[in-house]
Amino acid sequence: MSTRIVPDADAMEELGRELGRQLRAGDLVVLTGPLGAGKTTLTRGIGDGLGVRGPVQSPTFVLARTHPSLVGGAPLVHVDAYRLSGAAELEDLDLDFDRAAVVVEWGAGLLDGVSDSWLEVVIARRRGGDATDGDDAEHPADAEEDLESDEPRTVELVGHGPRWAGTPYAAAARLEAGPGSPRDAAN
Repeated sequence: MSTRIVPDADAMEELGRELGRQLRAGDLVVLTGPLGAGKTTLTRGIGDGLGVRGPVQSPTFVLARTHPSLVGGAPLVHVDAYRLSGAAELEDLDLDFDRAAVVVEWGAGLLDGVSDSWLEVVIARRRGGDATDGDDAEHPADAEEDLESDEPRTVELVGHGPRWAGTPYAAAARLEAGPGSPRDAAN
């Protein structure tokens, strides 16, 4: 597990680039955080780190966008699961979890059993002096979710499963919620 203070949008995108350079086909990243926390900004950096065709923007209306690699690596599948009512609807998207790096915004609770390994990224931001880190904010249909201001965020990266064992993101045994359970680990 790794916790970082990210001071602004540029730093959030740079963290994404760092993560993107580490991702490979078959990796699953689950992003949790309120509206405006920086999930899309982080994903834009991930796309840059993976070397995919852009622009990477919120897939709010299409639910999922695939960005092919420009450098022969894994493509990025960027999912906005906010409008999905359950795991069955996510399954209906027929995503290629094995041949792509898949980043799912608002995905906590929808990915049980999809993979034995995933990287959970929880972004907390302050609003009026109070820290918020949940996915409970309203998701506007007409605006791209992005950093609303350059205020610091706290980003917690927790790797679950064999893919992340031995990395700085490896979850402590006490944090593991059970095999194949991104939902339990995210809550």
